[in-house]
Amino acid sequence: MKVKKRCLWAEKEVFHSYHDREWGCHSSDDKEHFELLCLEGAQAGLSWETVLRKREAYRKAFKNFDPKLCSKLSESFLQKQLQNPGIIRNKLKVYSIPRNAKVFLEIQKEFGSFHAYIWSFVAGKQIDMAYQNNSDIPTQIPESHALSANLKKRGMTFVGPTIMYAHMQSAGLVNDHTLNCFCYKACSYKKILRENSSLN
Repeated sequence: MKVKKRCLWAEKEVFHSYHDREWGCHSSDDKEHFELLCLEGAQAGLSWETVLRKREAYRKAFKNFDPKLCSKLSESFLQKQLQNPGIIRNKLKVYSIPRNAKVFLEIQKEFGSFHAYIWSFVAGKQIDMAYQNNSDIPTQIPESHALSANLKKRGMTFVGPTIMYAHMQSAGLVNDHTLNCFCYKACSYKKILRENSSLN
C-alpha cells in the first residue's frame, strides 16, 4: 500500500488527523477560528504537540470554545483552571481567553463575522506559497504582522505575528502544505472557491 506523503512536521502519528483533516483547510466557522486563537496562544513558547494533546481538555474546560460563554468567565472559574492539570497552567494565557473572547465578539459585531475580518488581511484570496521544502516556510509574513498589530490595537493578547501566521496557516488563509504533500492540492484556493461561495 502506498504511504501518504505529508508535510515534514506532520510525520509523527499524533499529528496525522489534525494535518490531514484540518490544517490549511478553509473554514468559515467563527467558533473554529476562536478555538485556534486560544490554542495557538497557549502554544507560545511550547510545542504544538503539547497543545494538541491537551486540546480535548481545553474544550471541556473552556465551554467548547464558545466565545460568548468564554467572554463571561469569572475570576473564580479562571483561578480554578490554574489548577487544571489538563491544560497549560500559565496565568497570562488562561486569563487571555475571556479577554480575547470579548474582542472577538466586538469584531464579529463590526464585520459581521471574524471570518470576514481575518480574510480582509489577504484581500479574500488565499496566499499559495507552493514551497518545495519545509525549511523554506517562514514564521512570519507582512500580512501576519498587519493582522497582529490590528488585534493588539483592539486589545487581544498572545497574538504576535508568528502566532498569527500559524493561525493563517491552520485556517487556510495561507496554503503552506509543501508541494509533495498529498494535502497541497486539496487545500488550494481554487478548491476553496468551488466549495465556499462566501469568498467570491
